[in-house]
Amino acid sequence: MSNSQYKSFLQCEAATMAKLNGEWTPPTSEALLFGQYVHAWLEGEQAFDEFKKNTPSLFTQKGQLYKQYQLADLMIEAIQHDELCMFVLQGEKEVIVTAELFGVPWKGKLDVYNPAGGRFSDLKTARSLREKVWDPEIGYCSFVEAYGYIAQMALYAEIEKRMTGRNEWLEPLIVGVSKEDPPDKAVINIDEDRMEVELEEIEQRMDRILQVKHGGEKPERCEKCKYCRATNQLNSIIHFSELVS
Repeated sequence: MSNSQYKSFLQCEAATMAKLNGEWTPPTSEALLFGQYVHAWLEGEQAFDEFKKNTPSLFTQKGQLYKQYQLADLMIEAIQHDELCMFVLQGEKEVIVTAELFGVPWKGKLDVYNPAGGRFSDLKTARSLREKVWDPEIGYCSFVEAYGYIAQMALYAEIEKRMTGRNEWLEPLIVGVSKEDPPDKAVINIDEDRMEVELEEIEQRMDRILQVKHGGEKPERCEKCKYCRATNQLNSIIHFSELVS
């Protein structure tokens, strides 16, 4: 299991199983490429150059970023010119951590690993850091809650703790930067009580996930994602009020 696979199961079991079985490949989105560009910079000059070379769709024939991606360079500059952001992002980059959790092998990738400093860090890009985001389960909340980043950081902290045999979690920090002009930025921490709640919820959900993944349970369709829209076969007429249910 991985954090991305766990989140995918929560979003749509049917789409996740289709991906795992090689039956469907999600299309690459502009937002995904945007985030990958910024993360490639974080990995270092060589990785950044390699990413640019392998992603020609980002650039014009003159070698300039297309307009919709030019903001990414401003976001990088905003981080580079902030002493706290650069301090928090000091450490080994793209470190794999593995451990057994809830009876299942898990793997995670830490953006920045600094055990000597007592922390690990993750770089997140978002449309806005301050705007409230709607989540169907908890209502309006921060982007950190809405996009499952608390669960991700809790998982990574627990996996790293078990892998190393340490007695306590490293401090998880998020360096957030917004897709605004000029970009907003923040260094964000998460309290341990909330992380413990997230881990409890993950443990409770794992039985269903494993039954779908390995136990032959039929995956449920969300009927909202790209996979469900692409494979939907209508078998009934619905009332207009059901369109937004």
